[in-house]
Amino acid sequence: MKLQLLLLLFLVTFSVKAQKKKALMVIVDGIPADLLESTATPNIDQISAIGGYSRAYVGGERGTYSQTPTISAVSYNSMLTGTWVNKHNVWNNSITAPNYHYPTIFYLIRKLRPEKKLGIFSTWTDNRTKLLGENLPETNYLKLDYKVDGFELDKQTFPHDDQSDYINKIDEEVVKNAVHILKAEAPDLSWVYLQYTDDIGHKQGDSEKMKEAIQKMDRQMGDLFQAIRFREQYMGEDWLMIIVTDHGRDFVRGLNHGGQSFRERMSWVATNSKQLNAYFDVYTPGIVDVLPTVARHLDLDIPKSYTYELDGIPMIGQVSLAEPRAIKVRDKLRLEWTPLEKEGKVKIYITSENNFEKTGQSDPYEYLGEFELSKGKAEILLSEKYQDSKFLKIVLEGEKNVVNRWIIRE
Repeated sequence: MKLQLLLLLFLVTFSVKAQKKKALMVIVDGIPADLLESTATPNIDQISAIGGYSRAYVGGERGTYSQTPTISAVSYNSMLTGTWVNKHNVWNNSITAPNYHYPTIFYLIRKLRPEKKLGIFSTWTDNRTKLLGENLPETNYLKLDYKVDGFELDKQTFPHDDQSDYINKIDEEVVKNAVHILKAEAPDLSWVYLQYTDDIGHKQGDSEKMKEAIQKMDRQMGDLFQAIRFREQYMGEDWLMIIVTDHGRDFVRGLNHGGQSFRERMSWVATNSKQLNAYFDVYTPGIVDVLPTVARHLDLDIPKSYTYELDGIPMIGQVSLAEPRAIKVRDKLRLEWTPLEKEGKVKIYITSENNFEKTGQSDPYEYLGEFELSKGKAEILLSEKYQDSKFLKIVLEGEKNVVNRWIIRE
């Protein structure tokens, strides 16, 4: 009887451990999808074979209010906040005035699940100090439990050189430390950032040297993946790994980026998730989709005041709708969306204010009605206060996810 009780206790304990969900986000800098796909990457292939791979995009919606520079820190923050630049306000690598009212996934976890452990492993210190805003009053003095960065500031250990060999060495040091901490401590959410591929892209463009850098990166992805496989096998944890790049490169030689050409906006995503949905399979994901995907995997219940601001859509689990469109024609609001389920309703909300941008507080949304999801469109007569407004925020709330649009009249 005693043996049976011990066995039952073991099974219950293992079951609890099996339910522990963890996530690892990785940004590998400046690798266009076409260049990745023409290079041997057995480790990313292995990860994708378990989950999936897709071309993706950065840069917001071209020619609209959300158009976003295809610049590194700008895209990092789009991943971290699930929003485009019109909201998070990081326009370049100087990171002069981030709008912390649009919270990062790290801030949300610390606020909503303070017991969770957070880690960053980065070749660029500004990712922690400026984008995540560790220990800043604007982020409620966010604290990370594990942080490995600052190597680029240590010129004695990593003397700088014109060929960026020091960045390669720093990337290796970052990965080595990340692997150790992932295996030993397993933070609930970790972010790994590696820079070497972008440095080589700027120096060599689309070249054999760039392909060699991609292959080094692929080996590093294998090291990270084996670390989480270790945790899954021996600790019964459920790990989500998402690997993305932050931008493509120009068509001419692949030396530059920052604009809105197809190749500069071309990115990709690879993941081990077995829960990928129709949105991931059929449509082109954006870098803003990482936050809601990680949040869903970690069972993070994000309040509606934040959810209504997110530009991303979960790439895992069920989703109701995507591709929202909104125009105002005289006194009417015309909406369209792509239904991803056959049944369900869409609730529509509207506001002419944007308090969230200024204070982080909820806006006074007005409920406009409920419509059949499958119809994919709605036309609504607006009251006078919205007919004359130069700014409108519209939220389309499905049963499984929420999308939003802005209407700005000059």
